[in-house]
Amino acid sequence: MNINGSSQCMRAIGCMALFSIAKTLYGAEVIDPPSRLPRTNILVYHNRKADVVRVRSKADWLKRRAEIVAAMQAIMGPLPAAEKRCPLELKIESEVDCGSYLRRLITYASEPGSRVPAYLLLPKTVLAQRKRVPAILALHPTDMEHGHRVVVEAARAYYAAYARELAERGFIVLAPAYPLLANYQPDLRAFGYESGTMKAIWDNVRGLDLLESLPFVKKGKFGAIGHSLGGHNAIYTAVFDQRIKVVVSSCGFDSFQDYMNGNIKGWTSERYMPRLLEYQTRLADIPFDFHELIGALAPRTVFISAPFGDTNFKWSSVDEIVRAATPIYQLYHVPQNLRIEHPDCAHDFPGAVREKAYRILETRLF
Repeated sequence: MNINGSSQCMRAIGCMALFSIAKTLYGAEVIDPPSRLPRTNILVYHNRKADVVRVRSKADWLKRRAEIVAAMQAIMGPLPAAEKRCPLELKIESEVDCGSYLRRLITYASEPGSRVPAYLLLPKTVLAQRKRVPAILALHPTDMEHGHRVVVEAARAYYAAYARELAERGFIVLAPAYPLLANYQPDLRAFGYESGTMKAIWDNVRGLDLLESLPFVKKGKFGAIGHSLGGHNAIYTAVFDQRIKVVVSSCGFDSFQDYMNGNIKGWTSERYMPRLLEYQTRLADIPFDFHELIGALAPRTVFISAPFGDTNFKWSSVDEIVRAATPIYQLYHVPQNLRIEHPDCAHDFPGAVREKAYRILETRLF
C-alpha cells in the first residue's frame, strides 16, 4: 500500500508549517519560510534554498506535490500514524437481500476505540463465482438524518443512490458514514483529530484496508465516487491513498476564493476544517486549493461533474481549476485522464452523467 503524506507534519498553520515540513523533506536549512506558491500555476516548487523554480520533470513535480500534501495537513491536521492501524474487527449488524446483491450494514474498527458504520454491497454473482472484482468507495453527500443511507436506497428524492446502482452493475461497494452526521458521532478531540475532514480520510483509508481483506476484491485498484460532501471527500482521500485509481466527483468543489463569493464559513465547522476560519479575511493565503489537489491526483483518472446551475460551487471556478491541473496530466502524457462535464441542472448528479461515470469506472477498473 502507498499512502502519501507525512504523519509527522507539524501542527503550526500556514507558511511556518510548510517551512518546517519542507526542511524535513529536503534537508535544507533556510532562514525564511517559503511563500505560498500560486494556486493557478502548479508547475513551480520550492527548491532546497526555498527559491521558486519551474517544474521540469516528474521528480520536480513530486516536490511540489509534497508541499501540497503538507499544506493539507497544516489545515486538516496530520494523517494518523501506523499505531492507529488496529485490527479491523468487521461486524455484520444486519443483511438485506436486494435481488441482485446483498446489502450488509457493518461496522469496522478504523482505530482503537472507534468503529465506523458502513454499508457493504455484495453482488450475488461475485459470491457465487468466487471471482475477484473491483471495489468502489461510495462517499455520501451531507444528510443530517440519514447519512450514508442516502447512497444505498431512495431515502431522498434529490440524492441518487449511486452505491446501489454500482452494486447492480457488478461492483463491490463500501459506503462508510461521515463523522458527525446522522448516527455517527465520534469524539474527534478524544481521538486526536483537528478536523472532521481528516477523521473521514482515515476512516476511508481503513475502509480500503477492509476491502483488501475480502477474498473476492481486486486489491490495490479502487474507485471512489461522491456527490457534494462525498465529491470532495473522494478527492481528499485519493490524494493520500494511491490505491484509488479512479475518482468521480459530482458538485464537490470550487476554489476557496470563489466559494459563496468569499464566505468560507461553510467549510469551517468541526466536521470539516475549523482552521480555515482563520483565513476568512485572507483567502489568498489558504495553504492549498483544489487546483493543486486535482493536480495531485495525476496521472490517475478523474471525472468531474460541475453543473451550470449549481449554487454551491461555481462551474466557472471548476473550469479554472481543471485548466490549472491539466499541465500535470500533460507532464504524465495522459491529459485524457482528466475529464469535466457541465450538465444543465442545479446541485445534482443526473442520470446521464452518472452513466458516463459508471462507464469510466468499468473501463478503468474491470
